[in-house]
Amino acid sequence: MRHSIEVPLQTQEETDVEENIIKKGVFQATKKDGSIYYRSSFTFQNKHISLGSFASEDDGHAAYTEALTLSATPDLSIDDYFEAPRILPFGKWVSIINFRDNKIYFKTPIYLRRKFFEYHYSEDLVLKFDADDLFFYSTHTIMKRGGHLFVADYGMQLNILNRYGIKNFAVAGKDYRFVNGDDTDFRYANIEVINRYYGVTKINEQGRIHYLCKIHIRGDYLIGRFKDEKEAAIAYNKAVDFLNEKGIPIQFTKNYIDNMEGDEYIELYKKIRLPKKIRDYVS
Repeated sequence: MRHSIEVPLQTQEETDVEENIIKKGVFQATKKDGSIYYRSSFTFQNKHISLGSFASEDDGHAAYTEALTLSATPDLSIDDYFEAPRILPFGKWVSIINFRDNKIYFKTPIYLRRKFFEYHYSEDLVLKFDADDLFFYSTHTIMKRGGHLFVADYGMQLNILNRYGIKNFAVAGKDYRFVNGDDTDFRYANIEVINRYYGVTKINEQGRIHYLCKIHIRGDYLIGRFKDEKEAAIAYNKAVDFLNEKGIPIQFTKNYIDNMEGDEYIELYKKIRLPKKIRDYVS
């Protein structure tokens, strides 16, 4: 159903908090180079919401008008954004609709559902997350590069899969899988981690599980086969320590073994014997 944008007859008055206001909801600003641009904002449910920057006064006022109409028209949905030209950015459209419907405002394009939320990255990409992740994604903007989804966290690019214990460069279907087949569903129950540690691969041979541990130097070197996943991860760490001590100029990432006491780690570490091929490599 197509909806047109019309100015409602009755709208909530906005408090003018900036000087140099021209049209309603618009104020003029100056960049460092002296050029002029226009910022737009409006107030809804007692919250002052910035709508963004615009090249012209008319565009800024159009954004203000569109935001007022969106907040006052329950029939307008996220899908309606693409049925007609809009002046508001897509993410802002989502944020205002969520605020209108759920009474909570997020700066990121989140829409709350029962027991989970949607992150509307774009028209074609809607991600689903558990409510437990709401605080994180309400304060972190998801970006995409090379097919990988990540956020900026403390100055670093954090792959969102890392939050599930999935290592960088893990392969979908081999190292992890989406249980229901939907690779946009990042709810915890839908993500099964198969190989969670560097160098460790889970092997299922006719229902018998074991863990193959390898390390890549110049080609793959077998460290061993283990019945326990964590023991295989520790074996990988021991191989990394050995190679680093011998001056091999490769930056390996060691495994962090969760839910294991230090004494248990040391006991398993001492028990593991590296194969002759790795010991001979450095000589």
